[in-house]
Amino acid sequence: MTLLCFASKKYGEKVVLVDDEESYSYSRLFTESQKLALCLRKEVQIGSNSKVAFLSKNHASLVKSIFATSRLGAELFFVNTQLSKNQFQQLIEFHKLDVIIYDDEFTTLIEQSNFQGVKIKTYHEHLPAINNFLQVIDPEFYRIPRTSSSKLTLFTSGTTGVPKKAIHKPTLFNYLNPFISFIDRLKVLNYHTAYIATPIYHGYGMAILLLFIPLGKKIIIRRKFDAAESCNLIREHRVEVITVVPTILKRLIETNKNDLKSLRCIASGGAKLNQKLINDTIGTLGKVLYNLYGTTEAGLNFIATPEDLIYSTSTIGKPIDGMKLKVLDLNMEEVEVGKVGQICIRNTWSMRNSEYRWIETGDLGYHDQNGYYFLGGRIDDMIISGGVNVYPSFVEQILTQHPSIEDAAVIGIDDDEFGQRLNAFLVIAKSASTVTKQEIQEWLRTKVSKFELPKEIEIVDELPYSALGKLDRKQLRHMSTQK
Repeated sequence: MTLLCFASKKYGEKVVLVDDEESYSYSRLFTESQKLALCLRKEVQIGSNSKVAFLSKNHASLVKSIFATSRLGAELFFVNTQLSKNQFQQLIEFHKLDVIIYDDEFTTLIEQSNFQGVKIKTYHEHLPAINNFLQVIDPEFYRIPRTSSSKLTLFTSGTTGVPKKAIHKPTLFNYLNPFISFIDRLKVLNYHTAYIATPIYHGYGMAILLLFIPLGKKIIIRRKFDAAESCNLIREHRVEVITVVPTILKRLIETNKNDLKSLRCIASGGAKLNQKLINDTIGTLGKVLYNLYGTTEAGLNFIATPEDLIYSTSTIGKPIDGMKLKVLDLNMEEVEVGKVGQICIRNTWSMRNSEYRWIETGDLGYHDQNGYYFLGGRIDDMIISGGVNVYPSFVEQILTQHPSIEDAAVIGIDDDEFGQRLNAFLVIAKSASTVTKQEIQEWLRTKVSKFELPKEIEIVDELPYSALGKLDRKQLRHMSTQK
């Protein structure tokens, strides 16, 4: 709310937010968020000890609710809208939530749980809802005591099990380094209109929202992503900055490249960019693609500029200022240049609920002699084949260099002789439908070691990705066992 208050005074009637229904000026967004805070305090008794969850798509009611409940000092829980019934039930039981602010489409999910707290819809014609709360009372008679107790709780994607939480304290001073690095490396001050195509409930979408508001930018959001509609939005509003995950970027380029000509900064995060997509984007739109690496626990930590991606399409770039990092082997010893280890991070903007100052990201990676960092996949994805460590992510990068392969995913499977071998799932380009598995095997044989050569290759129509663009390896393993 402090950021929004500052922006309201500075930018006034300038448009800040455009959703599916209407536009908001900075002044209106601040005034309505303040009034909503007062109404929620009086009608629902939300305060500094309250736990408030959001189960919502991207729209103005969500944005106002975030500012209002944060102003009241509540702990804010951002729930992935893709959670299963069982995952949502576990979240309810473990965190003892007081209030859920939710879209109507998630009513069944909530009603099937044992949640006993206050339920508030984001929109409704006549029932109590965020869009109706402003009409309940005249908030001029109430004042809210100042508080700094608010916390933002984000969750990991949960594709491999129960989502884990990461608590962040939204203190402006803690976030100066990523804030400044983002502005500087992405040249954000040069642009005026941004489109957040990623979910706000994800740490990435939330961070971009809070970064753009104090800079006086116009922010466009939509409840759901539709490639054709998004292309029209970009053309209509002459969008210069867009936040994407790789699957969103791929769909935009496939739908209408000409509508994307206004883009000057494509900020991709949340999942791995493959070489073909990077080359296609740069070849079509120029040097506009940025690769952002962060984690739910540790926040934003690496930025690869277009020049960095030209240096290497595999790099996540260089660390941002103000962070410390180590690449450690299994014995927790730092590895030398070029050797793979776990990336461990320490910074002021990481989660506040960790017992340790160093955060083990669970991501494998290495750095080269020029200070560029590269990912080697997740620790859980690494397999040991014939006593040799094999990184599926590396083999995936090689496979996507084949001119007939559009996308690739590699998992480990049990093998009697080697302990584990690789199983590759490939999406073949429509123009190359005649390519055979044997041809791909022979091509790959000259580029990887025998332990990295897949035992099996499967041709599929598409790979399973989450709404956040993360490859669902659990689903791939299920597909492998169903053969």
